[in-house]
Amino acid sequence: MSDKEKINTEEKILDAAKEVFTEEGKAGAKMQMIADRAGINKSLLHYYYRSKDKLFAAVFKFAFGKMASKIFTIFKSDDDFFTQLERFVENYLSILLKNPFIPMFILGELNKKHNNIAAELILKSDVNIDSFADIVQKEIQKGTIKKDIQAKNLIINILALCIFPVIAKPIIEPVVFNNKTDAYKNYIKNRKDEIVEIVYNMIKV
Repeated sequence: MSDKEKINTEEKILDAAKEVFTEEGKAGAKMQMIADRAGINKSLLHYYYRSKDKLFAAVFKFAFGKMASKIFTIFKSDDDFFTQLERFVENYLSILLKNPFIPMFILGELNKKHNNIAAELILKSDVNIDSFADIVQKEIQKGTIKKDIQAKNLIINILALCIFPVIAKPIIEPVVFNNKTDAYKNYIKNRKDEIVEIVYNMIKV
Protein backbone atom coordinates (compact mmCIF):
# COMPACT_ATOMS: atom_id res chain seq x y z
CA MET A 1 0.00 0.00 0.00
CA SER A 2 1.41 3.38 -1.05
CA ASP A 3 1.63 6.37 1.28
CA LYS A 4 -1.24 8.01 -0.63
CA GLU A 5 -3.40 4.91 -0.22
CA LYS A 6 -2.61 4.80 3.50
CA ILE A 7 -3.66 8.44 3.91
CA ASN A 8 -6.88 7.83 1.95
CA THR A 9 -7.67 4.74 4.03
CA GLU A 10 -7.06 6.60 7.28
CA GLU A 11 -9.29 9.48 6.19
CA LYS A 12 -12.02 7.00 5.26
CA ILE A 13 -11.74 5.44 8.71
CA LEU A 14 -11.89 8.81 10.49
CA ASP A 15 -14.89 9.98 8.44
CA ALA A 16 -16.71 6.70 9.03
CA ALA A 17 -15.88 6.73 12.74
CA LYS A 18 -17.13 10.30 13.08
CA GLU A 19 -20.47 9.30 11.54
CA VAL A 20 -20.86 6.21 13.73
CA PHE A 21 -19.81 7.98 16.95
CA THR A 22 -22.28 10.78 16.14
CA GLU A 23 -25.12 8.34 15.47
CA GLU A 24 -24.45 5.78 18.21
CA GLY A 25 -22.37 7.60 20.82
CA LYS A 26 -19.09 6.16 22.02
CA ALA A 27 -20.73 3.40 24.09
CA GLY A 28 -23.01 2.23 21.28
CA ALA A 29 -20.42 2.39 18.50
CA LYS A 30 -18.77 -0.89 17.48
CA MET A 31 -15.51 -1.33 15.61
CA GLN A 32 -17.30 -3.61 13.12
CA MET A 33 -19.84 -0.83 12.40
CA ILE A 34 -17.00 1.58 11.67
CA ALA A 35 -15.15 -0.92 9.49
CA ASP A 36 -18.33 -1.60 7.50
CA ARG A 37 -19.02 2.13 7.07
CA ALA A 38 -15.43 2.70 5.89
CA GLY A 39 -15.66 -0.23 3.48
CA ILE A 40 -12.73 -2.12 4.98
CA ASN A 41 -12.35 -5.29 7.03
CA LYS A 42 -12.12 -5.18 10.79
CA SER A 43 -8.53 -6.46 10.89
CA LEU A 44 -7.37 -3.50 8.78
CA LEU A 45 -9.22 -1.14 11.11
CA HIS A 46 -7.40 -2.66 14.09
CA TYR A 47 -4.11 -2.30 12.20
CA TYR A 48 -4.62 1.49 12.18
CA TYR A 49 -6.34 1.78 15.57
CA ARG A 50 -5.97 -1.00 18.12
CA SER A 51 -8.94 0.04 20.27
CA LYS A 52 -12.13 2.06 20.13
CA ASP A 53 -10.66 4.51 22.66
CA LYS A 54 -7.67 5.21 20.42
CA LEU A 55 -9.94 5.67 17.41
CA PHE A 56 -12.25 7.99 19.36
CA ALA A 57 -9.24 10.09 20.37
CA ALA A 58 -8.05 10.21 16.75
CA VAL A 59 -11.47 11.34 15.52
CA PHE A 60 -11.51 14.07 18.16
CA LYS A 61 -8.04 15.28 17.09
CA PHE A 62 -9.12 15.25 13.44
CA ALA A 63 -12.35 17.17 14.11
CA PHE A 64 -10.81 19.55 16.64
CA GLY A 65 -8.02 20.45 14.22
CA LYS A 66 -10.59 21.57 11.67
CA MET A 67 -12.61 23.38 14.34
CA ALA A 68 -9.64 25.28 15.76
CA SER A 69 -8.50 26.48 12.36
CA LYS A 70 -12.02 27.73 11.61
CA ILE A 71 -13.16 29.53 14.75
CA PHE A 72 -10.20 30.53 16.88
CA THR A 73 -8.82 32.83 14.18
CA ILE A 74 -12.02 34.90 14.23
CA PHE A 75 -10.61 37.21 16.90
CA LYS A 76 -7.70 38.01 14.59
CA SER A 77 -10.01 39.46 11.93
CA ASP A 78 -10.58 43.17 11.23
CA ASP A 79 -14.22 42.96 12.31
CA ASP A 80 -15.36 44.93 15.34
CA PHE A 81 -15.40 43.05 18.67
CA PHE A 82 -19.16 42.47 18.75
CA THR A 83 -19.16 41.05 15.22
CA GLN A 84 -16.28 38.77 16.19
CA LEU A 85 -18.27 37.50 19.19
CA GLU A 86 -21.31 36.86 17.02
CA ARG A 87 -19.27 34.96 14.41
CA PHE A 88 -17.54 32.95 17.13
CA VAL A 89 -20.85 31.85 18.68
CA GLU A 90 -22.39 31.05 15.29
CA ASN A 91 -19.44 28.96 14.12
CA TYR A 92 -18.95 27.20 17.45
CA LEU A 93 -22.61 26.17 17.68
CA SER A 94 -22.59 25.00 14.06
CA ILE A 95 -19.54 22.82 14.66
CA LEU A 96 -20.96 21.34 17.89
CA LEU A 97 -24.22 20.48 16.12
CA LYS A 98 -22.35 18.71 13.32
CA ASN A 99 -19.87 17.05 15.72
CA PRO A 100 -21.72 16.24 18.98
CA PHE A 101 -19.02 13.73 19.93
CA ILE A 102 -16.64 16.66 20.61
CA PRO A 103 -18.25 17.63 23.93
CA MET A 104 -18.72 13.89 24.64
CA PHE A 105 -14.98 13.40 24.30
CA ILE A 106 -14.13 16.44 26.41
CA LEU A 107 -16.44 15.22 29.18
CA GLY A 108 -14.69 11.86 29.13
CA GLU A 109 -11.35 13.61 29.54
CA LEU A 110 -12.41 15.70 32.54
CA ASN A 111 -11.65 13.01 35.11
CA LYS A 112 -8.19 12.29 33.74
CA LYS A 113 -5.28 13.63 35.79
CA HIS A 114 -2.74 12.79 33.12
CA ASN A 115 -2.65 12.60 29.31
CA ASN A 116 -5.66 14.85 28.87
CA ILE A 117 -5.79 14.89 25.08
CA ALA A 118 -8.36 17.70 24.89
CA ALA A 119 -6.27 20.05 27.02
CA GLU A 120 -3.09 19.20 25.12
CA LEU A 121 -4.72 19.92 21.75
CA ILE A 122 -6.20 23.21 22.93
CA LEU A 123 -2.84 24.35 24.28
CA LYS A 124 -1.18 23.50 20.95
CA SER A 125 -3.86 25.23 18.88
CA ASP A 126 -4.45 28.90 18.08
CA VAL A 127 -6.33 29.38 21.34
CA ASN A 128 -4.62 32.18 23.21
CA ILE A 129 -6.40 33.45 26.29
CA ASP A 130 -3.83 36.21 26.77
CA SER A 131 -4.51 37.58 23.27
CA PHE A 132 -8.24 37.49 23.94
CA ALA A 133 -7.64 39.31 27.24
CA ASP A 134 -5.71 42.00 25.36
CA ILE A 135 -8.64 42.47 22.99
CA VAL A 136 -11.07 42.74 25.92
CA GLN A 137 -8.81 45.29 27.64
CA LYS A 138 -8.68 47.43 24.49
CA GLU A 139 -12.47 47.39 24.28
CA ILE A 140 -12.68 48.47 27.92
CA GLN A 141 -10.29 51.34 27.20
CA LYS A 142 -12.39 52.36 24.17
CA GLY A 143 -15.46 52.40 26.39
CA THR A 144 -17.40 49.84 24.34
CA ILE A 145 -17.70 47.27 27.14
CA LYS A 146 -18.01 47.48 30.93
CA LYS A 147 -14.88 48.12 32.99
CA ASP A 148 -15.36 45.09 35.27
CA ILE A 149 -15.47 42.51 32.47
CA GLN A 150 -12.84 39.79 32.87
CA ALA A 151 -11.73 37.99 29.71
CA LYS A 152 -11.48 34.54 31.31
CA ASN A 153 -14.97 34.75 32.76
CA LEU A 154 -16.32 36.04 29.45
CA ILE A 155 -14.93 33.23 27.27
CA ILE A 156 -15.94 30.55 29.81
CA ASN A 157 -19.48 31.96 29.94
CA ILE A 158 -19.74 31.97 26.14
CA LEU A 159 -18.48 28.40 25.84
CA ALA A 160 -20.83 27.21 28.59
CA LEU A 161 -23.86 28.86 26.95
CA CYS A 162 -23.00 27.13 23.67
CA ILE A 163 -21.98 23.70 24.86
CA PHE A 164 -24.54 22.85 27.56
CA PRO A 165 -27.55 22.36 25.24
CA VAL A 166 -25.45 19.97 23.12
CA ILE A 167 -24.18 17.94 26.09
CA ALA A 168 -27.66 17.87 27.62
CA LYS A 169 -29.40 16.75 24.41
CA PRO A 170 -30.40 13.35 25.90
CA ILE A 171 -32.46 15.28 28.48
CA ILE A 172 -33.48 18.40 26.55
CA GLU A 173 -34.76 16.65 23.40
CA PRO A 174 -37.26 14.31 25.13
CA VAL A 175 -38.27 16.60 28.00
CA VAL A 176 -38.42 20.00 26.28
CA PHE A 177 -39.11 18.99 22.67
CA ASN A 178 -41.06 15.72 23.12
CA ASN A 179 -38.40 13.68 21.28
CA LYS A 180 -38.77 15.79 18.14
CA THR A 181 -35.25 15.87 16.72
CA ASP A 182 -36.01 18.53 14.11
CA ALA A 183 -37.40 20.84 16.79
CA TYR A 184 -34.25 20.38 18.88
CA LYS A 185 -31.96 21.06 15.90
CA ASN A 186 -33.94 24.17 15.02
CA TYR A 187 -33.59 25.35 18.62
CA ILE A 188 -29.80 24.96 18.50
CA LYS A 189 -29.59 26.81 15.18
CA ASN A 190 -31.64 29.70 16.55
CA ARG A 191 -29.88 29.73 19.92
CA LYS A 192 -27.06 31.83 18.46
CA ASP A 193 -29.17 35.00 18.59
CA GLU A 194 -30.16 34.38 22.21
CA ILE A 195 -26.57 33.74 23.31
CA VAL A 196 -25.34 36.86 21.53
CA GLU A 197 -28.06 38.93 23.21
CA ILE A 198 -27.14 37.50 26.64
CA VAL A 199 -23.46 38.29 26.06
CA TYR A 200 -24.19 41.78 24.75
CA ASN A 201 -26.34 42.57 27.79
CA MET A 202 -23.59 41.21 30.01
CA ILE A 203 -20.75 43.31 28.61
CA LYS A 204 -22.08 46.30 26.70
CA VAL A 205 -21.90 49.74 28.30
